[in-house]
Amino acid sequence: MIAIELLEKYNGIVKNYKSGYTIFEEGKQPTHYYQIISGEVKMNNYNDEGKEFIQGIFYKNQCFGEPPLFIDQVYPANAVAVTDSELIIITKDKFFELLKNNSEISLNIIKNLSQRLYYKSVMAAEISSQDPEHRVLRLIDYSIEQLNFKKEEAGFLINFTRQQIGDLTGLRVETVIRAIKSLEKKGDLKIINRKVYR
Repeated sequence: MIAIELLEKYNGIVKNYKSGYTIFEEGKQPTHYYQIISGEVKMNNYNDEGKEFIQGIFYKNQCFGEPPLFIDQVYPANAVAVTDSELIIITKDKFFELLKNNSEISLNIIKNLSQRLYYKSVMAAEISSQDPEHRVLRLIDYSIEQLNFKKEEAGFLINFTRQQIGDLTGLRVETVIRAIKSLEKKGDLKIINRKVYR
């Protein structure tokens, strides 16, 4: 998203986080801009029964957790390293200084935030009214478009576990498994060596 060299110019620091490490917690005041150099990070919440809901999964060159920086609100979710991850971070003050001095990057940040807001709106409508197969397919199609999933000979490899699909759509894992099998029978998805392709 933002060139590493530019982030370093604004005192960016590279940090490594082990898989499972909580980078920041829901309810905490935001202090930094985070961008992924390598690895995978999820934003999540837990309901009263302890069930996880994944707000989003972020990959190489993506940023996360920046909306609260702009509105001076606490984080609405946790950020957790899904895999060992390397991030570059800069302080909130330096991030705003960078944006003020680089209008093109400011526009890219606005575009990125708009895409995520659009995704949230689409998924909220899907989760509230559509059947499980439709929810799963909609998530997969959006993710192929937005997350640049790798195209292989069999099609696009869906880089989500069944659990992650469930957590992103509000479905139980058993329901996700049934939906994927049904979508495979209809020819909408392929399952090869337990991997899902579109």
